[in-house]
Amino acid sequence: MKGSFQIPRALIIILDLNSPKKDGREVLKEIKEDNNLRSILVVVLTTSNSDKDIIRSYELHANAYFTKPLDFDQFAKAIESIANFWLEV
Repeated sequence: MKGSFQIPRALIIILDLNSPKKDGREVLKEIKEDNNLRSILVVVLTTSNSDKDIIRSYELHANAYFTKPLDFDQFAKAIESIANFWLEV
């Protein structure tokens, strides 16, 4: 089709369970139920270390779960580690 273009597809989504407008668990469920999106890697990075949140995230097919460090430098290192693992390995 002339003039059409492809929107780049995400390779990975880093998702916070405590997103401000919509609960991250709901977002994760919607992503993994959508045939066009389910193959995108979803890494949960959140402040919660609750067993309930961890178990529920994996039940909803999260690819990984990390507790967000409170220190900015540690947070930056966590993001870099996630990117290195999922995008380079």
